[in-house]
Order: sequence, then structure tokens, then C-alpha cells
Amino acid sequence: MFVKSSEGKYKALIQGVNQKTLAHGKRTLMSEFVLKKGSVVPAHRHPYEQTGYLVKGKMILKIGNKEYEVCEGDSWCIEENIEHSAKALEDSIAIEVFSPPRKDYLE
Repeated sequence: MFVKSSEGKYKALIQGVNQKTLAHGKRTLMSEFVLKKGSVVPAHRHPYEQTGYLVKGKMILKIGNKEYEVCEGDSWCIEENIEHSAKALEDSIAIEVFSPPRKDYLE
């Protein structure tokens, strides 16, 4: 699969957080998340392993009981069914890969 940068649309997940599915295959799905400063992704968990990379900005990422200040260039991996949340301290862009692919992110 090859995806041009102009393909696909962003969808609002929650106020201040937009998501766009990039490429996906049988075992992984890659998404771009654009978070406005001050936006919060509430604590949640799901059956997907989630690996991410912060392209731009700064945020607080809570994984389980640990809290991390995430800066540009930092990365993370969250095992399936582990509670996590995020707060954007600046306008931010994150790329995340989910395995298996999230059906709710497929168009």
C-alpha cells in the first residue's frame, strides 16, 4: 500500500484532537494525530498495542501509573489493555502505529 500525503481526511475524535489514518496492512495501522494545545485524551484502554513518535510539540503522556513529559523526537510503546491518557502542552503532532489494525480507524 502507498498513500500520498494529500489522501485521506482528518476526523475529530474529541475536542482539539484530530486523527487521520495513513497506511495500513494486515497487522498494523499508522495514524497521524493533531492535538491542539490544552486538549486532553481521557484515560482509556483498548486491545491494540500502540507505538508512537512525537513529531512536533510537547505533551504529558500517562501510561499505567507513570507520567512522562514527551518532547519532539520522543517515542513510546503501550501494551494492549494498559490504561493511558495524554494532555497537549503545545500544539502537537504524533504518529502512532496500532497492532492489530484498528477497525474504527479504517474508512
